[in-house]
Amino acid sequence: MTTEKRSGGGMSEHRRARLRLEISREASRLFWEQGVAATSGDQIANAVGLSTRTIWRHFRSKESCAEPVVMQGVVTLLTVLRSWPRQSSLEDHLATELARLRHEEPPVDIADEMLAMKMIRLADTEPALRTAWLMACDQTERDMRVIVGDRLGRPGGDLEVRLHAAAAASVVRVMDEHIGAAILAGADVTEFQDVTALARRFARAIRTATGGAVGDPVA
Repeated sequence: MTTEKRSGGGMSEHRRARLRLEISREASRLFWEQGVAATSGDQIANAVGLSTRTIWRHFRSKESCAEPVVMQGVVTLLTVLRSWPRQSSLEDHLATELARLRHEEPPVDIADEMLAMKMIRLADTEPALRTAWLMACDQTERDMRVIVGDRLGRPGGDLEVRLHAAAAASVVRVMDEHIGAAILAGADVTEFQDVTALARRFARAIRTATGGAVGDPVA
């Protein structure tokens, strides 16, 4: 029999994460529709059907409510990269895994991806939301140290590994910001729905940023 790990408050970690994501979705929608300044903790609580006290039990501020939605895409990408087989190129692995995620049950929530893009776009003018996005980018870089270190056969604290990890993480940040801004500006989304083309675009950018050190299969 499987039991769920429980946090200090008696709620399972899985249920807590689901509740935080539900709150984050509603908060993000309100932030986008009416602005961060015009959105209160009470409004977020009402949208989710919870007490305001419950909101503050799960988040340190109203702006931090955007973090779970923003982190969704980061977590997905890092999960894909952690499973990168040594004998595969980055292009092939990204193309295969992104296609799988589009068709798995349940599929990746496109609505969440759009909300994340909106929060990243809004972060350009909202410093508190920028903090949430940069925290996600920092997590990407930290995890990339392990992934790059494994590919190069070096420890994550090695200077060259850290430089390549920082470069790869910057690619993810810039590409996500570019794609999100383009889609929200009304660009044709067809090019972003071509999984193979998108995978190759990310992989080429990472290769370029790391001087070709990251991307090839390794023995």
